[in-house]
Amino acid sequence: MNTRTFATVLGAAFILAGVAGFFPSPIPGDAPPLHLEHGYGLALGLLPVNTVHNIVHLLFGVLGLAAGRGAIMSATAYAQMVAVAYGLLVVLGLLPATNTTFGYIPIYGNDVWLHAAIAIAAGIFGFGRPAAAMPVRR
Repeated sequence: MNTRTFATVLGAAFILAGVAGFFPSPIPGDAPPLHLEHGYGLALGLLPVNTVHNIVHLLFGVLGLAAGRGAIMSATAYAQMVAVAYGLLVVLGLLPATNTTFGYIPIYGNDVWLHAAIAIAAGIFGFGRPAAAMPVRR
């Protein structure tokens, strides 16, 4: 899979995740409280979401589809941005003081491991693949 295909597939997955998040299961009683509880629940019964979280997924999805087509930014830049952003979300999600991004977006539990997988995959496509060899001028 090349980087443009990766950006397109990831963008489509983000859009599906954003849409699915608007139909959450009820949140368990022991879940951390949020300041913005609109749409707070579990996407697919596993992943904590709220309306802001869903909108962020939709934005990353639109950017991914655009990057896959070469519009707005390159697919490599998109993969790098996703790797860094989702790597930071993993760190925030692991810390109890920030696992709700200060009460606005839930990023705890199973979300942390999904974010880690996304960050690793995006890092491989954004940073891990060698650039094409440039011709040597003599």
